[in-house]
Amino acid sequence: MARLIAVTSCPTGIAHSLMAAEAIKKTAELMGHEIQVEIHGAEGTTNPLSDETIAAADALLIAADIHVETEPFGDMPTLTVSTSRAIRDTRGVLDELLALVPGLAAQPAEPELPETTAGGGRRIVAITACPTGIAHTFMAADALKKAAAAAGDEIHVETQGSVGAKNQLTPEQIAAADLVVIAADTHVDPSRFAGKSVYTTSVGAAVKGAADVITKAKAEAAPLSGTAPAAAAAEKTGKRKIEGPYKHLLTGVSYMLPIVVAGGLCIALSFVFGIEAFKEQGTLAAALMDIGGGAAFKLMVPILSGYIAYSIADRPGLTPGLIGGMLAVNLEAGFLGGIVSGFLAGYIALLIRDRVQVPQHFEGLKPVLIIPLLSTLAVGLLMIYVVGAPVKGIMDGLTHFLQGMGSTNAVILGLILGAMMAVDMGGPVNKAAYTFAVGLLTSDTYMPMAAVMAAGMTPPLGIAIATMIGGNRFTQAEREAGKAAGVLGLSFITEGAIPFAAKDPLRVIPSLILGSAVTGALSMYFGVGLRAPHGGIFVLAIPNAVSHLALYALAIAVGTALTTVALLILKPSLEEPKPATAVRLATK
Repeated sequence: MARLIAVTSCPTGIAHSLMAAEAIKKTAELMGHEIQVEIHGAEGTTNPLSDETIAAADALLIAADIHVETEPFGDMPTLTVSTSRAIRDTRGVLDELLALVPGLAAQPAEPELPETTAGGGRRIVAITACPTGIAHTFMAADALKKAAAAAGDEIHVETQGSVGAKNQLTPEQIAAADLVVIAADTHVDPSRFAGKSVYTTSVGAAVKGAADVITKAKAEAAPLSGTAPAAAAAEKTGKRKIEGPYKHLLTGVSYMLPIVVAGGLCIALSFVFGIEAFKEQGTLAAALMDIGGGAAFKLMVPILSGYIAYSIADRPGLTPGLIGGMLAVNLEAGFLGGIVSGFLAGYIALLIRDRVQVPQHFEGLKPVLIIPLLSTLAVGLLMIYVVGAPVKGIMDGLTHFLQGMGSTNAVILGLILGAMMAVDMGGPVNKAAYTFAVGLLTSDTYMPMAAVMAAGMTPPLGIAIATMIGGNRFTQAEREAGKAAGVLGLSFITEGAIPFAAKDPLRVIPSLILGSAVTGALSMYFGVGLRAPHGGIFVLAIPNAVSHLALYALAIAVGTALTTVALLILKPSLEEPKPATAVRLATK
């Protein structure tokens, strides 16, 4: 056991000082070491270190973003890190500190934990997260729990959903675990699992084959170093995972969606009073339009851009990403400009963070001055002088094409978007179609959004009806699941169809694609426009939220019926045929 002391300090003396102190104390205690932490906060110094405590200490940790006077500590072994790193990589930081102490470097920082539970299984912790944080997140969590229980393992699963993290993993659970599974299609900070064996996969893989994921995790998980990102673990294990630009885009979309949904619904509610009612200042309709269109939709592109950059460069990417996204709005470059600015900001901030070196005494200025200033200047100037005008031209051309296209082009686009919604039911192809439609809302192009939502509703709705009227083609468990799929379909949660598609893909997926493609084509042919990006049937009840409501309902009904008929034709009966002798006796 080592006697450690620490000092935490950040420019504001509020959040990071306190968070770093708490993380350091808890982690050191879990590792079996004695520690005292002095906090330089907004209200002064808390828990000041006495001369006796300093004299008895083996090593000093300074977690600070500003200068901290080190003279009182003499020449004892000292490690200086930023508060951000102390929060995100606490175990790795403490391991580095202990390595500086003679006689402690070769000793294990904590006692070895047993690799199995009392019943012979493994102790597993897991995180599930998908871009929307609705269906896939929780379906993957349930699947992993069932698979682990069947294998005799103990598992705790944290879901990072649309309402935040649920069942958050405690430091004790993480410390006791001998295996970590991250099933996510968006950015998940892996730093708290430093030193653990980590296996990274997509959330879809956990939904469709949780048992296989658990098995491969036991065989292929690789230790995660103190500073390695999740991608490194995936690379070491050779595991397929959504990586690179698409993962960053999905992360941006996941943070953008709640704003788009809230803003779109506020706009839809303003139309309850009439399509033109918001033009009369001082009315409730005008206030709702200001909230939805004037505030929420203006934030949509900056948030998309900011969190794309955050996925690439972590916190340093946020400032240039948000500012670049705002410039995209001002330059009328739309969501395409936001995507471009997000990637520019992320990679520029990452380059500055990793390549620009400053003297140690000025290290605290790097996250609050050097990176934000240089990256913002670079992104801003590129957006204004290089990127903005061409992307605006592309966006204008796309908008004019979509708003002026004839019925043939509309039907073709609807077919493509509709089919994409059913190909993987909430996966990358589905999300690409949805992101395309949502992005066009900012340019007052509403028809693709209507086609995408209608096509996303029909797969689970068609399955629900097929399980009701074709009961001999489905097991009792499938008939029960069909009821839940119907509710999910009405809510525009396409993922309700996944269990059926995973079990019988060659028959189910073509049926779903057929129904969704026809639905999307009919919606575009009828010229239906939808101003709210989510909500399913519950949004359709808002007056004027959707144009040509009756025709829209017809498109959904036709697509659902086609899906149902195709399933009944392709799915074989589960009943065993009667023996020939029994048939002859029955006819006598």
